[in-house]
Amino acid sequence: MKLCRFVPFEDAARGEARSGIIEGELVAEIRGEPWAPAERTGQQWRCDAIKLLAPSTPTKIVCVGRNFAAHASELGNELPKEPLIFLKPPSSIIAPGEKIVLPSVSKRVDFEGELAIIMGRRCRRPPAGEDANSYIAGYTCLNDVTARDLQKPDGQWWRAKGCDTFCPFGPVLETELIPAATVETFVNGIRKQFGSISDWIFSPNVIIRWIAQVMTLEPGDVVAMGTPEGVGPLSSGDTVEVVVTGIGTLRNTVTASTE
Repeated sequence: MKLCRFVPFEDAARGEARSGIIEGELVAEIRGEPWAPAERTGQQWRCDAIKLLAPSTPTKIVCVGRNFAAHASELGNELPKEPLIFLKPPSSIIAPGEKIVLPSVSKRVDFEGELAIIMGRRCRRPPAGEDANSYIAGYTCLNDVTARDLQKPDGQWWRAKGCDTFCPFGPVLETELIPAATVETFVNGIRKQFGSISDWIFSPNVIIRWIAQVMTLEPGDVVAMGTPEGVGPLSSGDTVEVVVTGIGTLRNTVTASTE
């Protein structure tokens, strides 16, 4: 099932977010957040009459680095022996269709297409033997946009990963994950990245349990599962698309900062 957050174009001035179930060309509005039990309001909207928003409003975006062996290799890094975790701030979030802004402090900004998890329940130190996947509400596409020239010299990745507009995600929350799902990234229609989730070094169960030992994951929080090989630079005017099997396409354009 595909769930979403949206604003009807006719109500864009108020900007009040709504939740819905996507059913073909229609969105059936529901009360509460997309991961809550679906209670329909009776209101329906045509898909071409709404603007999709990021499918959650997380308290934090937790990212997994080097979770594909080929990506670690292409950047000259060793494989991690345990999950490599970093954060992106919620201020970096943009919706599908919004613009990624290249900041003036960087000369090299890369795309990193990923599958991301959206949490559906509060998760803190899950008991041994419990399947941590049970805390997941669903899955989405995410672009872990990175200022590559800031990443290595800083050591800490907060500037490289945390710039405004550096976390597009969406377009929907898909409740079911296809076991053989693939992650692809296209720039101006040319495929740059391709990877299968079967190649993850660490599974969602391992990652969620690892994070939740020290950091409580709240409903709506996002866990980005890492990018396959093929990362590369973006330029002003580019269109970048992250495509995950069974979920859809996250599409954003790129523009230079005017500041």
